[in-house]
Amino acid sequence: MIIFKCKRVLQPWRFSAEHHPLIIVSSILQYRLSSLAAQLSRDQPTSNEALPPSTMEFDSHVYARMLQHCIKNDPAKGRVIHCHALKRGNCLDLFARNILLNLYLKTGHLSDGLNLFDEMSDRNVVSFVTMIQGYYQFEEYDKAVKLFLRLHKEGHEFNPYVFTAILKLLGSMNCVELGWCIHACIHKLGHDSNAFVGTALIDAYSVNGYTNVAKEVFKGIVEKDMVCWTGMVSCYAENDCFGDAVDLFNQMRMEGFMPNNFTFASVIKACLGLKAFDVGKSVHGCIIKTCYEMDRYVGVSLLDLYTSCGDIDAATLVFEEIPKDNVVPWSFMIARYSQSDRCQEALDLFLQMRTALVSPNQFTLASVLQACATMEDLELGTQIHSHMLKVGLDLNVFSLNALMDVYAKCGKMEASMDLFVESQNRNEVSWNTVIVGYVQLGDPEKAFLLFLNMCEEKVQATEVTYSSLLRASASLASLEAGIQIHSLIIKTMYDGDDAVSNALIDMYAKCGRIIDARSVFDTMSDQDVVSWNSIISAYSMHGLGAEALKIFETMRKTNISPNHLTFVAVLSACSNTGSLYQGQSYFTSMKEDFGIEPCMEHYTCMVSLLGRLGHFDMAVKMIEEIPDVPSVMVWRALLGACVMRNNVELGRFAAEHVFEIEPKDESTYVLLSNIYANAKRWDNVAVVRKNMKKKRVKKEPGLSWVENQGTVHYFAVGDDSHQDMKLIRGMMEWLNLKTKSVGGYAPNLNAILLDVEEDEKSRLLWLHSERIALAFALVRMPSGSPIRIMKNLRICADCHVALKFVSKLVKREIVIRDVNRFHHFHDGICSCNDYW
Repeated sequence: MIIFKCKRVLQPWRFSAEHHPLIIVSSILQYRLSSLAAQLSRDQPTSNEALPPSTMEFDSHVYARMLQHCIKNDPAKGRVIHCHALKRGNCLDLFARNILLNLYLKTGHLSDGLNLFDEMSDRNVVSFVTMIQGYYQFEEYDKAVKLFLRLHKEGHEFNPYVFTAILKLLGSMNCVELGWCIHACIHKLGHDSNAFVGTALIDAYSVNGYTNVAKEVFKGIVEKDMVCWTGMVSCYAENDCFGDAVDLFNQMRMEGFMPNNFTFASVIKACLGLKAFDVGKSVHGCIIKTCYEMDRYVGVSLLDLYTSCGDIDAATLVFEEIPKDNVVPWSFMIARYSQSDRCQEALDLFLQMRTALVSPNQFTLASVLQACATMEDLELGTQIHSHMLKVGLDLNVFSLNALMDVYAKCGKMEASMDLFVESQNRNEVSWNTVIVGYVQLGDPEKAFLLFLNMCEEKVQATEVTYSSLLRASASLASLEAGIQIHSLIIKTMYDGDDAVSNALIDMYAKCGRIIDARSVFDTMSDQDVVSWNSIISAYSMHGLGAEALKIFETMRKTNISPNHLTFVAVLSACSNTGSLYQGQSYFTSMKEDFGIEPCMEHYTCMVSLLGRLGHFDMAVKMIEEIPDVPSVMVWRALLGACVMRNNVELGRFAAEHVFEIEPKDESTYVLLSNIYANAKRWDNVAVVRKNMKKKRVKKEPGLSWVENQGTVHYFAVGDDSHQDMKLIRGMMEWLNLKTKSVGGYAPNLNAILLDVEEDEKSRLLWLHSERIALAFALVRMPSGSPIRIMKNLRICADCHVALKFVSKLVKREIVIRDVNRFHHFHDGICSCNDYW
């Protein structure tokens, strides 16, 4: 097979002596190199004392020794020596010419090396191998293969050096078929038992993933040396055969071979793949005994070991001991600090790196910018941006994406988009960065527009893209958009991705489809703590507290440990259902059984639970037990409970604490006004409204919206701007009449917190935005389909009662999401059991 390929490929190399006389070629090359020598002697004068005098007889071995010395010490002088030899008749022998060829190729002068190779009247295997290695160095793999075939065509002997050179080349080319041919030739010539050739074969098969073949090659090597063992250990480690790598390492030690730095780096990688961190630490002990802990490759592997097992402090100790004259260990530690939320330490280490005069590369800057984005440190981010412009890294996609993220996280989306638009080499991370930025800044519409542009440019979406778009759908409560994104996900490889599935649970829950959220959760192959938290929060949000607590108890039977967010969801479920004893029990268990210290969110849930049940003394005592200063959330929870229970004085006390922290908190003014209005203290209501006007605090207007056929319809209180307003009014009059005459509905006039007549109050109740949205949905949406209405404020008590009557009257499920939770109205009953 090899002979056949040689004949086919090398046909263009044939030439006729009549057309290309050797003497003519030699004369032309002699003339060209002599001209080059004359030019160099003018441009770069040298001391003739270092060169053989012209009167001395030409000795090629002297020139060979000088050229060999130049390779190691002064490569630039090699060209001068060549020129001197040309002036004296170009009488270098084959040995000296091979050294000169090696010099040209190692110094990056491929064209000069090729000219010299073509000029050589006779060549040996060393000449061909040197030239093949030169082509490999310049990544001109096809030319190297052709030269190998030419070597065979011209009848030169295949020795181990030829095979190792070509195998190294084939490993980079990923050319499996030619590799089989070379292996067959090696086997025929009996070189497969040679450790030098065998190791090269192992490396070639390792690159292409043929570990089983590499294993057979390893077994066939007669006298295995340390390099051979290391090659096989590396083969296993690089191809995810981590257990085999560790076993072979142990076997190597028992055979009496001493591991080197590459062996240790590979076996540590295998320990990381197995998550056998204790074994890795044992290998670290072996490294210390063999004095390889100062090796840069081993040092970085140890950093990877300790950071992967979460022991950043141990990694820091390793970092302090290893050599740091290279950018790699600095970049590695800065990256790990940034990824471990130890961003200040990452920035401090970056400053130390600059003090040590080590220049950062694109990966270093990307990690530092990641820390800036997490800390929202815009000032340092802009300084690094300036540095990137100075050193020419502003076009690098890795650092540019990180810089875009800094501007996005710091609220500077215009600057982030400017970088995005100007970038000439955007990738999927670039698109994801700006999409995530708009979602996090509360502008989901632009995120969807960017996604459409991304699709038009045929950029492949990733799990980050889909999870971000699902969160955008959740924030808009746009069920139709969420379903379309879900349809796209099903067609991709991300259907079972954990992050995407968690985002789907969140999207369906926030769009009112709790059953679909549960379906996604149940079909997940591997639920993590985020999945459990999402589904528990979903049931709590939908007023199904008992089901939420049941899911939590199921979670406790798994090997997933709850975290502080889990208990926020659990305590929120207890608060939403008024489950006092369960709430107190979980609050105690959180610290005693799971070692989780209560945070402000946990205290907020407990204060809300106690206050809404009327246990104000216990709620106040709970606030006094908070180790830190109580937050606005805590006092606002107490104020909300006071509004519910009409505790005016304690409500005023809670509002005063809120105003001390946030003097312009709009919701607190509204709640304080409502509690005074419920108590008919209209003078106090007037004072509150006067203070709001004085401090320029405006109450957020009530707004409800409903989605129909991909279009979102918005309605404000008393809104009459919609094009279907006549039909909407007619529907509202019919609902008002039917709920009173058939259902027995009686308006709760206390829901109108204005000092007006009762008839006016009754009229104003039917101007609430959720009733207008409901009437529109009944007019325009298909009969029998569920109605989902979103509202930016808390639903009032009278609307809650009216919607129960309407759900029974029209025999349809009505779902209302207010600012706090979901209400599912069906057949005259609400999922909250009238406790909200």
